[in-house]
Amino acid sequence: MSERPAVLLLAAGRGERMRPWTERTPKPLLSAGGNRLIEWHLGTLARAGYRDAVINTAHLAAQFEPALGDGARFGLRIAYSHEGDEPLETGGGMLHALPRLGPAFHAVNADIHTDFDFARLPSAPEGLAHLVLVDNPAHHPRGDFWLDAAGRVHEGDAPPSADARRLTFAGIGAYRAALFDDWRTAVGDRPGAALDPPRFPLAPPLRAAMRRGLVSGDHHAGAWTDVGTPERLADLDARLRTRA
Repeated sequence: MSERPAVLLLAAGRGERMRPWTERTPKPLLSAGGNRLIEWHLGTLARAGYRDAVINTAHLAAQFEPALGDGARFGLRIAYSHEGDEPLETGGGMLHALPRLGPAFHAVNADIHTDFDFARLPSAPEGLAHLVLVDNPAHHPRGDFWLDAAGRVHEGDAPPSADARRLTFAGIGAYRAALFDDWRTAVGDRPGAALDPPRFPLAPPLRAAMRRGLVSGDHHAGAWTDVGTPERLADLDARLRTRA
């Protein structure tokens, strides 16, 4: 198995909807099925051939390194990208971590759980990004983007076609650092963009790349959970323990 590019685990958020648990524990360090959420990813990534992982941190950042160390017990080399006390959002967090990631990298939200096979991700996308999309969950029925029959991802509503479907972004993707070459134009005067380091979501650069036909994707039909509420965490914990 060939070695994979560096992978960024996005773990800096405050987990507002998970309070009061996230007032004392970062959401990626909450447990389900006997492991921390982020530990499920670290083990899966190592088995898929990854060796270098970067974890971005902000909220309760001091808890991550004592919990996860340098990654040796997972078969990984872990580096940490600390953003300060305030998270930089997904786009700002990626931009801040680029010096540790290289010209092409993968990223996964640390607060999801999935059976997605990370070996399926291209080492580098043909364009600027390759996104994994999933069926729309009950809490997000409208989805995020639509996927055409040629494997291109688009913003807006899907056209009436049996080959086009609107899906939800899974928080898993392959990216080129060049996605952020013109991030200031994509983000515009959004609050936070003028800060140092800047704070902005990933969606504006992604949508700009979609309009240029530079975002591909594929549909994962397997298990996927966005652990966004205590109820979803409890449900995931019960399912994982039953499976075990």
